[in-house]
Amino acid sequence: MTDNQQAWLPEIFYEEETPGKASPIPFVLVPENQEMPVMLFIWEHAHTGEFEPGPDGEELPIVDAELHQFARMDILKARMSGSDYDKVRAALGLKPLKEATRLGQNITDRAQAQAAMKTTD
Repeated sequence: MTDNQQAWLPEIFYEEETPGKASPIPFVLVPENQEMPVMLFIWEHAHTGEFEPGPDGEELPIVDAELHQFARMDILKARMSGSDYDKVRAALGLKPLKEATRLGQNITDRAQAQAAMKTTD
């Protein structure tokens, strides 16, 4: 990683599918000559329902803060054995890769068949 890459701070965006309705899948716009980070650190600030006085006496919500790490699955897949990668997937509540790929292909096949039926109607 170069010094220039270390200086770049990724921003998370949500694209509007229709006005006022954001896509549930965010994206990171990666500048030219940069790479997507292999891991993102994101603070979770969970409201406790309690408040404390602010600098001007206003009520400010109290939050519990916890730091989370999100790793790129493509990097893990490339650097781990298949069985270890499947253990990570299982820990995340995902099916083993071969099973997930087969199920995904079945969904794609059904969608393509439905699309083909619509074009012949």
